[in-house]
Parts: sequence; C-alpha cells; structure tokens
Amino acid sequence: MRPILLVTGILLCTLAASMILPILVDLHGNNPDWQVFLLCMTFTGFLGGALILTNSSDKFNISIRQTFLLTTISWTVLALAAATPFALSGLQMSFTDALFEAVSGITTTGSTVMSGLQDAPPGLLLWRAILQWLGGIGIIVMALSVLPFLKVGGMQLFQTESSESEKALPRATQLAASIGLIYLGLTVICMICYQLSGMSSFNAWAHAMTTIATGGFSTFDTSFSHYNSAFTEMTAIIFMLLGGLPFILYVKALRGNWRALFNDTQVRTFLSIVVLAIISMVIYLTLQNEAPFIESLRQSSFNTVSIITGTGYSNADYGSWGGFAVIIMFFLMVTGGCAGSTTCGIKIFRFQVLYAVTITQLKQLIHPHGVFTPHYNHNPIPKGVASSVMSFFFIYALSFSVLAVALSFIGLDFMTAMSGAVTSISNVGPGLGDIIGPTGNFQPLPDSAKWLMCVGMMLGRLELFTVLVLFIPDFWKK
Repeated sequence: MRPILLVTGILLCTLAASMILPILVDLHGNNPDWQVFLLCMTFTGFLGGALILTNSSDKFNISIRQTFLLTTISWTVLALAAATPFALSGLQMSFTDALFEAVSGITTTGSTVMSGLQDAPPGLLLWRAILQWLGGIGIIVMALSVLPFLKVGGMQLFQTESSESEKALPRATQLAASIGLIYLGLTVICMICYQLSGMSSFNAWAHAMTTIATGGFSTFDTSFSHYNSAFTEMTAIIFMLLGGLPFILYVKALRGNWRALFNDTQVRTFLSIVVLAIISMVIYLTLQNEAPFIESLRQSSFNTVSIITGTGYSNADYGSWGGFAVIIMFFLMVTGGCAGSTTCGIKIFRFQVLYAVTITQLKQLIHPHGVFTPHYNHNPIPKGVASSVMSFFFIYALSFSVLAVALSFIGLDFMTAMSGAVTSISNVGPGLGDIIGPTGNFQPLPDSAKWLMCVGMMLGRLELFTVLVLFIPDFWKK
C-alpha cells in the first residue's frame, strides 16, 4: 500500500494548495467562509503530508494491480476531502449533498444540488470550478498515461500513440507537463474571450475552468440563459469542442504536425456527429415547433455541443422541445467525446471499433474463406482490443440498467430514473424531465438516489472496469 498512499498524499497536498484561491476570494469579499477553507486546507494538507512522509521511499515501483487500486482510492479520497468545504460552509449542506456536489465536481459531471448560485459565497463558487478544472486535467493524464497500460475498454489502442512512440515526450511526466501547459493556456484564452463578451473577471475565470474541463458548473442557476449573448455562447461552443478533442493531438500540432489533428478519424467522426445532430435539431425545431431559424440554430448548436461533450451548460429547456429532441439528447449523452479529452460517455473510438468489427464480420459471412482485418485510424486493430471494447459496451449497458432500475425502485419517475442513470454514468450533468432537466436541480431527489448517482458518476469517470475489477475475488489473491 505504500506507493498508493504516497501518491494519494501528493494529490491531497495538491488539493489543499488549490484551496488558497477560495480563501483569497472570500477574504476579498469579506465572506467568513475563508475560515472554513483555511481549516479544510490545513487538515487536507496535514493528512497529505503525513501520507507522503510515512510512505516515501527511494524505490518507487507500482504494479498493474496497485494501479487499479490507486486509481479508485485516490479519486474517492479526493472527493471526500473536496466535500468538506461544502459541508462546513455557511450554506449548511448535509453530508450527502456536500459529497454529491464534490463528486459531481471532481468527475466533471456538473450535476448540482445547489440553488441560488448568484447569492452563494464566491469562494464556494470558485471551489466548484476548481474541482472541475482539476478533475479535467486529471482524467486527461489518466486516459493517456494509465488506462492504456491497464487495457481498460480498448484504451490500449492509444498506448504507443500517447507515450512510447512520442520521441519528443518519451516519459509520462513530460507528457503530463506538456498537456498541463496546453490545458492552462486554453483556459486563459477562454477566460479572456469570456471577458471580452461582457462577463466579469470572476465569472469569466469560473466559466473558463468549467468550459475547458467540460464540467458545466455555472455561477448562475439559469446557466448561460443568464447572459443571453450570442458571442458568449459561441465562445463556449468553441472551447467545449476543444475540450472534447484528444489533447495528445494538440501536443503533436504544436510540434508542427498540424495534420494529425485533422487526419484523426476519431476527430472527424466526432465533428460529423455534432454537425449532423445540429442540422437535425434545427430542421425539427424550425418545421415542427415553428421556431425562427436563427434562434433554432443558436439553441441547437449550443445545447448539442454541451450535451455531447458532457459539459451540461444550457441556454434553453431542450426537455420541452418534443420527443425527437429528447431522443437525440439521450443518444448524445451516451455517445460522449473523444478518448484523451475531458469528456466521458462511451467515447467515439469505441463506436468506430465496433463498426469496423461489424463490417469485418459481415464480409466474413459473405466470403467464409477470406481473411479480413478490422482497422482503426488506418491501422489494424490489435488483438484483444475488439473484445475489450465490446465488453465495455456490455458493462456500460448493464451498469446503466442496474442504476436506472435502482433509481426507479426508490420512487423516481421513468424519465428522471432513466436520464439520471445515463447522466451519472456519462458524466453529463443535467438530465431530462421536470425535476433534473436543464432548468431543474438534483436537490429534490432522496438521499439514497444521490448516493447511487455518486457511485454512477465515479464508475463512469473511471471507465467502469477500473472500479469493478476490485470486486473480483481473484484480484486480491497473490
């Protein structure tokens, strides 16, 4: 357990250091919650420092089994530590609500139990944004440096692409540093654009962090409807899309290989789905709902990009657009963005692998003696990837079904249970229906439902298998 506790301690110290910003913001605004953050920072930093000092060693080797355990333990411990400011703040949130908000933040889901955000303590609003920003960079690094070697859900496809074949960045630490700088740079540019669109400095920073992280926490209950600005929404669309693309391609692009960003089949498929969904929604809203074309284009573009990237911002109640719109949004929630991005969901590459395997199988039926090899991104799919991807589809469907049935058993209506399950596992944020829809809130849900959704958010963020493998008895055998 020593390597696991050591890394967890380092992460806790990082989380503690990030609490300095909310302290400064609350001090500037004369809000007494700065004392809460100071207390939480001291406790979290002490715990993290103790773990580092008691588990440090000259030799640091970590096995695959330890990596599985580290991933689940570290994210769980960080969520618990991140919940303490919510629980101790002046809002007097229950432990369940505090943990739900923290898990939703650090997994970049964006579901919230808080209301009256415009009157909430500024330090707490900034803390929500910081959690999503840290969760975003955390999942990128994990997706490129950890999951490929754990061979989770077909992520081994990106093993050589993200590390071994990168001559300029042969080590995971160098890759993480490069991606971190790009991530920070995009956040700063996004913040500047938000300020130019009319946002205040505080709101621009908060929204920039949650936009790049595709998290979706806003500083207003009405999200982007509060601004009602086409320029602000266009800024959000651009940076949500940037957050939904593979960050490893940005590294290649900055090194001069700009074609990599446009030649990647995952990127092209992702953008094609976005365009097709927007066109379908515009046609539907214009003809069926008789909405003005410009308004249909504006609302369709913003909400489509927000949902498929798992950001969860909204500028309209798409739940009231009709059955077709609800089905499209449900499909986009499940689909998700690209692997190696801040988005979640099933991911585009898995659909591509499933399609390639299906086409190969059909060809095999027509030509029984032929030899056909499925390809992804112009390369043959390595052995074991296809079965890994199909296993992920099965586990995703099973987890969704179990969670939806459990939420229904608690007493939630059909739409709330179904959309609550998919928005949790896909880390989207808002669901569908009157309660947890884009204009709703997760506060009315019973505590048991919130706990179940916390589990769903963690499962989805950690790619399901990373957590479920811990429940296999053979995992604990020597």
